[in-house]
Formats: sequence, C-alpha cells, structure tokens
Amino acid sequence: MRVDFSELVVALENGDKMTANRLLDEVMPRLEEYLIVVLKADENVARECAQQAFTDVFERIKLGKIKDGKYIFSYLLTATRNEFLRYSKYQHRFDSDSEALYDQAEPAEQIRTLMDKERMELLEQCLLELDAESREFIRYIMANPDKSSKEFGKRFKISEANVRTKKSRIVNILNHCVRYKSKQ
Repeated sequence: MRVDFSELVVALENGDKMTANRLLDEVMPRLEEYLIVVLKADENVARECAQQAFTDVFERIKLGKIKDGKYIFSYLLTATRNEFLRYSKYQHRFDSDSEALYDQAEPAEQIRTLMDKERMELLEQCLLELDAESREFIRYIMANPDKSSKEFGKRFKISEANVRTKKSRIVNILNHCVRYKSKQ
C-alpha cells in the first residue's frame, strides 16, 4: 500500500490532471476509510469531509504554501480529521456532551468495524451471484426483519414452512460464499 504521495503535489503544481486524478483515486478512499474506521463517521459524511479537506489542501498547494510533498498523505489525513471534527462540532453544537465528539474507536473496535465492512462487501458480492428470485427474496427479508414468516409467505405466495426452508437455504449459500471469498 502506497504511503508516499509526493508525486501528487508535483502533479497538482504542474497541472498534470491525469496523474493527479490517478493518485486521487487512490488516496481519497483511504481518507474516507480512515474517518469511517477510526472516527466512526458515516460514509457520506466521510466522503464530504475528505473532499473538503482535499479542496483546502489543494488551495494551499496552489498558493505555494506546501512545497515539500514528502508528508502530503499525513497532511491530508490530518486535514481530513480536522474537517470531520469541525463538521461534527457544528452538527452537535447544541448537544451537551462535547467530550463524546472527540471519542475515538479503540483499536479492537477499529479492526471489528473494518472486518464488518469487508464482510458486508463480500456479502454484497455473494448476493449478486444468487439468481434474481433468490436475491429478491433474501433482500426483502433483510429489509423487513420484523415481519413474520406468514407475512413473507403472503408476499411471495408460498407457505410459511417454505419461507423458512428457502430462507435457511439461501442464508446457508451466502454463508458458504462469504467464507469462501474471505479465504481468497
């Protein structure tokens, strides 16, 4: 995994859009993931904060305030974190517990969050491998966990027993698929 993005500063200074875009495609998801995993940010908020932080850093580069690109990734991480904290402070300006804003996830929780995210991505891949009927069935069940087997049966025009059987089979297939893909 790349850590040195000094090339990005040079590309931005020289107006090399192709190189800059290639490097940004690599760095932006990492900034977003940092906020999601470490600071428990929502995906959309993480994306917005990372984008705003990059815009601020880009302006500083254009003004010539950042010359040495050696630590640009670290600088971007700090700017992204600060942007998120500013955003959170603004969003929670009327909350009484201002200390909760600066709580960070513990390392074990960070790893668990990252693993959960990876498992969800694998699950989504496995869902796409199901036939359309099974995919529609399981997505509906996942979206409506409070409904009973009887309600699912009415929706799909099958008996309650068939709902339980079909659900069990699909969950089993997905479970095996996720386990298989996680070993790859």
